[in-house]
Amino acid sequence: MIVPAQIEALLFAAGKPLSEKKIAAMLACTPDDVRGALGRLWDEYNTAKRGIRLLKNGAEYQMATAPEYTKLVQGLVREDEHGDLTRPQLESLTIIAYRGPITKAALEQIRGVHSGLIIRNLLIRGLIEATEDVEKLQITYCVSFDFLRWLGIHDVEELPEYKTLHDDPRIESVLAMIPQ
Repeated sequence: MIVPAQIEALLFAAGKPLSEKKIAAMLACTPDDVRGALGRLWDEYNTAKRGIRLLKNGAEYQMATAPEYTKLVQGLVREDEHGDLTRPQLESLTIIAYRGPITKAALEQIRGVHSGLIIRNLLIRGLIEATEDVEKLQITYCVSFDFLRWLGIHDVEELPEYKTLHDDPRIESVLAMIPQ
């Protein structure tokens, strides 16, 4: 039996819409189980006075800021979009550029720290893109065309020492420690 908190964690971490089918595959359950748990989450988030709402579009769901708090968080989002990149953001962006497409787990294994907020910020800025790896049922991240334009290059392989760093066996040994 799935617990609504499992779906809540997936929706929070994804930061984008997830379908009932995708959630069911991630939790190894049926879409009907997911719909039941989502119904309970819907009641909890959308009837109580909460800062977060559960949104639904067809069979996809996403967590979002409650409309009454939009102005409160706008300044934070604008700062995320236009401020200078921090050292951890630059570090993560460099890893994504040289190792992409890369999963969040692999990025965190290399960095040794949680990177969810950094990934979110880089996505908001349009410097990275998320794509779904259908084989592994995971999201992978790679640099965007905006990133390439920002650096004035045409391909990530134009980055300094790209081939050497992209294929570095030491990084492969670190990534081998990620549980599958």
